[in-house]
Amino acid sequence: MKKTALITGASGGIGFEMARIFAKNNTNLILVARNKNKLDELKNELENQFGVSVYTIGKDLSSRESARELYEETKKQNIPVEYLINNAGFGDFGMFTDTDWDKEERMINLNIKTLTLLTKLCIRDMAERGSGKIMNVASTAAFQPGPLMAVYCSTKSYVLNFSQAINNEVKSRGVTVTALCPGPTESGFQDASGMKESKIVTKLKMPSSKTVAEYGYKAMMKGKPVAIHGFINRMLALSVRFMPRNVVVKVTRILLDK
Repeated sequence: MKKTALITGASGGIGFEMARIFAKNNTNLILVARNKNKLDELKNELENQFGVSVYTIGKDLSSRESARELYEETKKQNIPVEYLINNAGFGDFGMFTDTDWDKEERMINLNIKTLTLLTKLCIRDMAERGSGKIMNVASTAAFQPGPLMAVYCSTKSYVLNFSQAINNEVKSRGVTVTALCPGPTESGFQDASGMKESKIVTKLKMPSSKTVAEYGYKAMMKGKPVAIHGFINRMLALSVRFMPRNVVVKVTRILLDK
């Protein structure tokens, strides 16, 4: 019997590529994003190419009850989730004094609240079953404060710490939780967040979403608690542990500025 992976934010970027990888590895899919048309296009492609079953759900996961509604839909369809990929998320760029609160509230709802509740609902079933894997997409932004992306970086810091903590709690019950921490990646994130002209985007060669997704998939299957994509990203994440915090903030500001 084929296992099923639930992937949020599957209409583009890392989530889109993760769907391809799981389908290639003979795994059925539940794909979730706001743009159901894109999901249905991907559904037809994957079912025809790999012979897997794909169930699509068009939903705005930044809304308050979305995680519970999504979980209840999987129960209604009688689809046990063996793999949960919390990929949906977005950022915002600019001075905190000038940024839009409504957007930031939706960001907190999506990046933190929905991710946490969906993890809680699914992990209970996994622990009871004695098997399951979760991947929460964090970011290298999780390792330091981020001037000009203050709320986004803070949400990803939460995702990283939350994932490590619950991985410790459930690994003895046959469940693993992986925090995937990519750096800047070729996707629609930069345009959506308004940071495409920042130095960290314009000066660095970014990996493709496919490359990051492949790395994340392998790390999750191995049960790695934290997976930082790219040698330079790993070195930078390690280095901030030994630098004074005020220096870390100043350097991050320089990298994120235009």
